[in-house]
Amino acid sequence: MNGFMHFITDIQNLLSIGVGVAVFASVLTLLSAYTGGATLGKRMQAVAERREELRRKSRQAMNGGAGGAGASLRHSDEGFKKRVVERLNLSKLLEDPKVAENMAQAGWRGPKPLNAFYFFRFSMPFLFLGLVAFYLLVINDFGQPPTMILAICGAAFAAGFYAPNIYVQNRIAARRQSIVAAFPDSLDLLLICVESGMSIEAAIQKVSQEVGSQSIELAEELSLLSAELSYLPERRMAYDGMAKRTNHPGIKAVATAMTQAETYGTPLGSALRVMAKENRDLRLAAAEKKAAALPAKLTVPMILFFLPVLFVVILGPAIINIQDMMKNGG
Repeated sequence: MNGFMHFITDIQNLLSIGVGVAVFASVLTLLSAYTGGATLGKRMQAVAERREELRRKSRQAMNGGAGGAGASLRHSDEGFKKRVVERLNLSKLLEDPKVAENMAQAGWRGPKPLNAFYFFRFSMPFLFLGLVAFYLLVINDFGQPPTMILAICGAAFAAGFYAPNIYVQNRIAARRQSIVAAFPDSLDLLLICVESGMSIEAAIQKVSQEVGSQSIELAEELSLLSAELSYLPERRMAYDGMAKRTNHPGIKAVATAMTQAETYGTPLGSALRVMAKENRDLRLAAAEKKAAALPAKLTVPMILFFLPVLFVVILGPAIINIQDMMKNGG
């Protein structure tokens, strides 16, 4: 037991563990590029389930809303997290008006991700607090005053409270970046399909199959858009739903243009051609913005890593010569 405690409290061992975790995460990130097909299959299966749900809702509406066995078409969650959320009334205690919208933007649908979010937002502060207090008071007693220990524990509690939000926001940003990167190309493909005589639903479904190798998230969104166009009572609702799920100005503009084309009967091909050009310009402007910000971001790494090496290379021979001269003169 003493050897294990000494291993945990050794700073060098902790640094080695941190480096090992970073290397493992890097290898896992590289290997994830080769599992895109399996992920795409799972995403498309989820979209197929959503399509079937919309189909059954449409049939139920045509039958006059008659209930009966299997009338409930919503996804259900009967797991442990849901029971905790309901017993502690966490949906009211930790109420967030944008949580459902954030879940949709992150690619999670249904009540299960929502219950998981509330569960982790309630439990993570106490978990972080317990781990930090156990490390400070039991594993490695640094001899800090009680006020400092309370401050560190309070910071850990706050970090645990905001950790689920940070994770969701990072997931939203990564998903939006993947969608936006492939969206102009998908508009070009959609324009070709529409001008060849395909309907908008068939064109969107075809593009979703072709763009899956470039962006799984965009393929999922287009497949879901195709399903909603087929079964929602108003086509405008499908376009607005995609705009809300992506929350990007370029995609919102495309959704508005397609809604206006459906409403006023304007040529859809012309609108898609203009929107494709605008989205390519937006992508180019984003790339130019990153390139312009690169010199400022490189300032600190250059000061930390390049300048010391230059000083050693330039001043090293002079210092060696001075030391030799002092030895010979002595």
